Amino acid sequence: MKIAIVTDSNSGITQKEASEIENLKVIAMPFTIDGEEFFEDINLTQEEFYKKLLDEDANISTSQPAIGLVTELWDKLLKEYDEIVHIPMSSGLSMSCETATMFAKEYNGRVHVVNNRRISVTQKQSVYDALKLAKEGKSGEEIAKILMDTSMDSSIYIMVPTLKYLKKGGRVTPAAAAIGTLLKIKPVLQIQGGKLDQFAKVMNEKVARLKMIEAAKHDLETRFKELYERGEMRLAVAYTNCLEKAKDFEREIKEAIPGVEVISVDPLSLSVSCHIGSGALAIACARAL
Repeated sequence: MKIAIVTDSNSGITQKEASEIENLKVIAMPFTIDGEEFFEDINLTQEEFYKKLLDEDANISTSQPAIGLVTELWDKLLKEYDEIVHIPMSSGLSMSCETATMFAKEYNGRVHVVNNRRISVTQKQSVYDALKLAKEGKSGEEIAKILMDTSMDSSIYIMVPTLKYLKKGGRVTPAAAAIGTLLKIKPVLQIQGGKLDQFAKVMNEKVARLKMIEAAKHDLETRFKELYERGEMRLAVAYTNCLEKAKDFEREIKEAIPGVEVISVDPLSLSVSCHIGSGALAIACARAL
């Protein structure tokens, strides 16, 4: 069977990268910036996004891809492919997964929507896993089941340098943000099973980095122990507009967790970046199938 893999730009896979990978399509996530619509990596680059966010202090909001654009892509692909495995961002962070699942029912089992509770670098790993499984001859239904069965085999920890954007997005109250800013608190957030939650509050970035590395190391030695010992876990670094700082963080991880493979240092998707701002760092653990 010929199977197409579809994901969205929350995976961090660029349009250029997707064009170079056989059987893969990436849907650009939409943004509204001061009332004007943009699409990630189509008419909105990382550089342009941060200019609007930082220099212009623009009002930025995200939304799910228009279902008409999604089904139009499905219809086009199904003229060439037998099945589609669609891997959107986590259902815990967007309605796009639920919407796609509902419309996929009209495709007589040819479109399989995967709710595998991931975003950014962990979502990207799922895409690569799906491509690998398709090459091995798995059906769309089998690929979707495997990805959902292994959906919890990942975790992300994110250090947020400012509470400004969490306040704008309504994730912290203005009073809590004011107190946190006064005390110079650096929150560390986590994504476990697709939802963004608080993990720790620390007083500076150095402590935040250590806290994140300790958390990832603890995950590898406890909940992911068997997978880690079998060599199936991968680490990745993600960042928002701070590449050099991310490279330093990568070195710290390798020193703290000898022998572990850090497979990538990638920018976080803009859908995450607009809620946490510039200068954030993240470490992710994900199982590679």
